[in-house]
Amino acid sequence: MSLLNWIDSRFPLTETWNKHIAEYYAPKNFNFFYFFGSLAMLCLVLQIVTGIFLTMHYKPDAEMAFASVEYIMRDVPGGWFIRYMHSTGASMFFIVIYLHMFRGLIYGSFKGPRELVWLIGMLIYLALMAEAFMGYLLPWGQMSFWGAQVIINLFNTIPYIGDVVSTTIRGDFVISDPTLNRFFAFHVVAVPLILVGLVFVHIVALHTVGSNNPDGVEIKKLKDEKGIPLDGIAFHPYYTVKDIVGVVVFLIVFFFIVFFMPEGGGYFIEHANFEPANALKTPEHIAPVWYFTPFYTVLRAVPDPWYGTLAMFAAIAVLFVLPWLDKNPIKSVRYRNKAHLINLAWFSVTFIVLGVLGVMAVTDGLKELGTRGTQIYFLFFAVTYVHSRPRQVNYLMWFVILLVSVLFWDLLRYDSSFTDNQSSLFWQMLLIPVAYLATTLLLPHFVGAANEEKEVPTRVTG
Repeated sequence: MSLLNWIDSRFPLTETWNKHIAEYYAPKNFNFFYFFGSLAMLCLVLQIVTGIFLTMHYKPDAEMAFASVEYIMRDVPGGWFIRYMHSTGASMFFIVIYLHMFRGLIYGSFKGPRELVWLIGMLIYLALMAEAFMGYLLPWGQMSFWGAQVIINLFNTIPYIGDVVSTTIRGDFVISDPTLNRFFAFHVVAVPLILVGLVFVHIVALHTVGSNNPDGVEIKKLKDEKGIPLDGIAFHPYYTVKDIVGVVVFLIVFFFIVFFMPEGGGYFIEHANFEPANALKTPEHIAPVWYFTPFYTVLRAVPDPWYGTLAMFAAIAVLFVLPWLDKNPIKSVRYRNKAHLINLAWFSVTFIVLGVLGVMAVTDGLKELGTRGTQIYFLFFAVTYVHSRPRQVNYLMWFVILLVSVLFWDLLRYDSSFTDNQSSLFWQMLLIPVAYLATTLLLPHFVGAANEEKEVPTRVTG
């Protein structure tokens, strides 16, 4: 005890523990979706620890990088285990993050007073994408090399400064040793420091305003005479123990993949990445790793390279403004109208479809489906804005406005050189965004039950 007092007199250890763990009161109705925040922390720790061990043997040299990975896999004691933990951890990290973001969407965790928490979380997502992209090149395999080639070449499309930007990123006119060295430096040092800092700020911001919950009820509004929320329980020991259940299930799945299918069927580690990078041999099909593919499909959906790049980055940027698009005071999907639930279902399915399309070779049918999926992706945010005022909005008017915007997009991209098959697919798949707009805008206009919102309770129901 004297040691603890000695530390507390010099560093607020007990105060920090109480403020953020023992005496931080969280809503008592958390469900399984709330496992993913702590699991994201676990993934970050796993990636940092395994990454440290990998850097002990990895050589950031274009002539030796691939061989050093093989050395880790074959000759370093336990090296294969550390490498597969790191590669599997990258994919599991994104799975956890996407589910964490989905939780925020369905329960309105991006709304006031948590707008800043959402914005910091989105910065974490961007930093994580940068970290994953730079780490993706390091094995110096065929898909690493050519996938990085495709992504870096996107910066060439920027008017006037594209060549300078892409050359600066590569450190050379082609992907070579300088590229590998700078990506290694950013992947191992710079971006992890940014990630850890952002995670710290994210947690502090969250604990300042308090956690959201599946009912969307602000538990800080009702407190007892001691200032403790009536619907809150201490994070420790209740949620620290509960999170152990999520950690155990996660680790079972994680180690099953590590031991039995570490390449994830070619999605976690592409088969082409077991071949050394060869600048003279292009893989049959080039695609980024799976967690980038929804945005890669958006890129391919726009024929012009520059506008395609803009669309890809816009697909990420629009997530930042979500708190100001959805101003409905009801946070949780439990009490929103059925049209909003349908809108979320469409978006979820569309995002998965875009991801699947991104890893597949382009055909006329899949390209058209990717374009229609891209249209729905962006329409989702417009429809979300419309749904934020369900009793005042004119659904029919917005249906016409958004349908016209789809037709205008189609007018710009329709080409008289389309083959009969392409033209047929063009008109047939127009039914997809029409069906989306009909179910999310016309349905609540003509069916009153689809536009009815439920009364939000004043206390949590769990």
